[in-house]
Amino acid sequence: MDPLLKVDHLKVYFKILKGTVHAVDDVTFELNKGETMGLVGESGCGKTTTAYAITRLLPSNGRVVGGSVLFDGQEIVRSDLPTEVAEVIRKPDWRPSLMEVLRREEAEFAAFQKAGESAVLEAPEQMEDEYAYYTEVRGLLDRPNGTSEGELRNELHEITQKNLRGFGASRRRRRRDKVIEERIAAIRWSKVAIIFQSAMNAFNPVYRVGDQIVEALLTHYPDMTKAEAHQRVMELFDLVGIDRSRIDGYPHEFSGGMRQRSMIAMALSCNPQLLIDRILAEIRSLQRELNVAMMIITHDISVVAEVGEKIGVMYAGKLFEYGSIREVFEKPANPYTIGLLSAFPSIKGPRRRLHSIPGSPPDLANPPSGCRFHPLCQFAQEVCKYVEPPMVEVAPGHRSQCHFAKEIYEGTLRGG
Repeated sequence: MDPLLKVDHLKVYFKILKGTVHAVDDVTFELNKGETMGLVGESGCGKTTTAYAITRLLPSNGRVVGGSVLFDGQEIVRSDLPTEVAEVIRKPDWRPSLMEVLRREEAEFAAFQKAGESAVLEAPEQMEDEYAYYTEVRGLLDRPNGTSEGELRNELHEITQKNLRGFGASRRRRRRDKVIEERIAAIRWSKVAIIFQSAMNAFNPVYRVGDQIVEALLTHYPDMTKAEAHQRVMELFDLVGIDRSRIDGYPHEFSGGMRQRSMIAMALSCNPQLLIDRILAEIRSLQRELNVAMMIITHDISVVAEVGEKIGVMYAGKLFEYGSIREVFEKPANPYTIGLLSAFPSIKGPRRRLHSIPGSPPDLANPPSGCRFHPLCQFAQEVCKYVEPPMVEVAPGHRSQCHFAKEIYEGTLRGG
């Protein structure tokens, strides 16, 4: 069975005055229908940015520069190829990464040719423009030997910058973004919904709460009458435990709990298949009743243990560990996960002394070389300082990004 959600090597960077923030860097995971996955980590680790990327709600200075997101078989998020190539050829060992990017592009274009517009959000002419650029890049790489790596990289940089900044490039990008936004609007809320943690800020303060949910319904169901939408809102209020008489209330007239339940009602209004939750309360029973997949985003690893089947542990923009709740909690294979588990008390287990992770997370505008956790890691060795660790599968479905993942998983490596 194909997963409902597939996040594949996702990269999201932000442009700021001091440079580029690598907020999400090469994140990969899957979620099946009806499953619950917790995405955990401390503030600033990239978990919320991942959710905003999935729903295409990134702020204007944020951009997907690599990877893709597939939802129900359709690619709903992807970097345009020139942007991804521009990032890849900056690396010292750029060629293997570039070949992997081109391999994924070939697969995406093959899917587009087979399924047509249903496979991607871009218009056909935009896919054809990108494939023309792909052909140009492939032609450079397939030339007979004689060009040095440095010369080849310079030529790739030249044609890439021409595509990104040349005549008509910004107009093409605006047209592409407009087409994508029009098409994602049909998916957002109706198939993928997000419940914001700050419900007061999520609602427009000058409109009635019920009217805002009605508007969402009428946008996605043009054949629905206003009376039918109003009736649907009353049913949703019943579902989340708000009295129907409050349907005409304004956000400031609701308590914090009522605003959160109203956001849940809006998120469920169009019967989505995937729900991204940042409230961590009241919706587990609703999830079972409606059979939706759910991502829970939190810094509290103990909460995920109670409600999830899967867990992803993020640190400094990287997905450090991913697997089933039971596997990750019983046999963690990453030093950062061990640190998180040691920092939270167990309600059911024996009492024990808690241990905090010393130090602070790295600056993502200038992340450290090698493993991003190595300055704070009790298991760090020389290789950790200079070489980025691979993602290692220590058991079926259980992966860890660590040079010593297997040794930690098997308990044969002790920290200093």
